[in-house]
Amino acid sequence: MKRFGCIAAALFVATVSLPAFAQQQRCTQRPNIVGHLAKKFSESPVAIGLSSSGGIIEVFSSEQGGSWTIIITMPDGNSCLMAAGEYWERIETIADLGPDV
Repeated sequence: MKRFGCIAAALFVATVSLPAFAQQQRCTQRPNIVGHLAKKFSESPVAIGLSSSGGIIEVFSSEQGGSWTIIITMPDGNSCLMAAGEYWERIETIADLGPDV
């Protein structure tokens, strides 16, 4: 449990202090953001989902797990940075808890 507390604290700090790109330009067309993330941070998409607002949420991460970024892309093609940080870690599923959990 201690490990997850440290990760949560790191995520909070990381989301509060977004990279310079995020501070300067939080929203632009998706290809601009995707290109920047690939070039500057070697990040590519690792997860995707549909938000209740109709936007597509994407999580980008570098292969080494050094950095991560979450963006939302709205139907008009405009994308906005939502959060960014470091120390991305994939979590292995230990067991299927079933539908009741």
